[in-house]
Amino acid sequence: MAGKRLQLVFRNPDFSSDQAQWGFLAGVASPLNVNLQDFSIRDRSELETAFVAIRRDRPDALFGLYNAQTLMFRNIIVDFAAKERLPAMYPLAELVEAGGLMSYGANRTDLFHRAASYVAKILGGVDPASMPVEQPTKFELVINLKTAKALGLEVAPTLLARADEVIE
Repeated sequence: MAGKRLQLVFRNPDFSSDQAQWGFLAGVASPLNVNLQDFSIRDRSELETAFVAIRRDRPDALFGLYNAQTLMFRNIIVDFAAKERLPAMYPLAELVEAGGLMSYGANRTDLFHRAASYVAKILGGVDPASMPVEQPTKFELVINLKTAKALGLEVAPTLLARADEVIE
């Protein structure tokens, strides 16, 4: 699955975080003998251009990076993947809730709570430069069994047991 979920990637090359994610994926893909292809999606027209190429090239799977465009275009991306019968892995649970196959990423609710504590400290007078940078500590795996069934995929019971949420 790791190799398959890395084949096609939506990203915004203008974002440094997307560049970092892309660099990491490229390093992981090579040892897995996976051919990566990326599509820039800064706006709706680039997304439509990517869809044309995807229909032409027929990749095995899609993977969306953690960025605003993936979230903003989630319904369009999820609908496209369903129509094209492409399994897709996303970084945000919102895409699985919209009908995507599965996601694995930081729990956004936890991130927002932690951000609020930073805001409270700053408003209380703490110098932001003195505050440590924190990494996410809570991650969640969300699987949409309805989508898996529609794609003709069987999700292993061991993977379902590890899921934080299963949409049936």
